[in-house]
Amino acid sequence: MEDFDEDMEELVSAEDFLEYFEIPFDASVVHVNRLHILQRFHNYLAAESKLQEMDTSERFTRHKVLLTKAYMDFVESNAQTEKVFKVFHMNEPQTAFVSVDDLLR
Repeated sequence: MEDFDEDMEELVSAEDFLEYFEIPFDASVVHVNRLHILQRFHNYLAAESKLQEMDTSERFTRHKVLLTKAYMDFVESNAQTEKVFKVFHMNEPQTAFVSVDDLLR
């Protein structure tokens, strides 16, 4: 963990991340949901406003908490319910506004 940013750049798979942060995981859950877990983790990290202001130890701990949360989302639920990717929202009702002026053109 000495150079956290370099370590993070080396991680490529969900398993790599989970092992790096020493998070116990069920391989069958990760196998089915690896991309969903990583995307959810990315979304959680993006929502963190003060992450870069933390020291390395705090950042490591926060990343571990968020990855654990992302993983647990798919232990307790599934990809279709969690709808991480846009493709899962495509069949939902869509709303669009078309003005009268647009119709008359």
